[in-house]
Amino acid sequence: MEESVIDCKQKLDPSEWVDAYSDYLYRYALSRLRDANAAEESLQETFLAGIKHHSQFQGLGSQRAWLLGILKRKVIDYIRSRSRLKQVADDSEAELENRLFDESGFWRQGANRWAVESGRQLESAELWQVVRECLSHIPDNQADAFVLSVMEGMSTEEVCAELDITQSNFWVRLHRARLHLAHCVSSHMHADEGF
Repeated sequence: MEESVIDCKQKLDPSEWVDAYSDYLYRYALSRLRDANAAEESLQETFLAGIKHHSQFQGLGSQRAWLLGILKRKVIDYIRSRSRLKQVADDSEAELENRLFDESGFWRQGANRWAVESGRQLESAELWQVVRECLSHIPDNQADAFVLSVMEGMSTEEVCAELDITQSNFWVRLHRARLHLAHCVSSHMHADEGF
């Protein structure tokens, strides 16, 4: 709350950015990257880029929003570099897919119970917290595709360009991420309901 008041009234000196914006920006980066070290690194790079290009801030919006724009780019850059370094996930994905889907490709009975009221539940902060937690347990290349597509709202073409992958590879990654998330979220929902 205090940060918004500061932004509306005055332009802060870059030496004040850490105190004024670091908590907000760190939480954003951590929710996207699911790695504290990566979030801290992205935040530091954001502040360095902000200082380097401070003269480009025109004051049309808040400094916090301007820094958030830089951070979003740093998060995407980090995801892109991480995806290039990671290898394709192991065979456990096929095992999970077999547990969730039958031979015809349809959901096995009870596998998608968590999605019965998905419209209402997706609005829930609690569900998104479970999804964020589940993202930390799936391979990075799949989580990156999900985060950029679903959480950041990027188009298929944009995600493919950022991750330097084909559309086919993107859809495979996204499909596998959804399978993992379905299983993980389902497990959490069943645990909460006492199953």
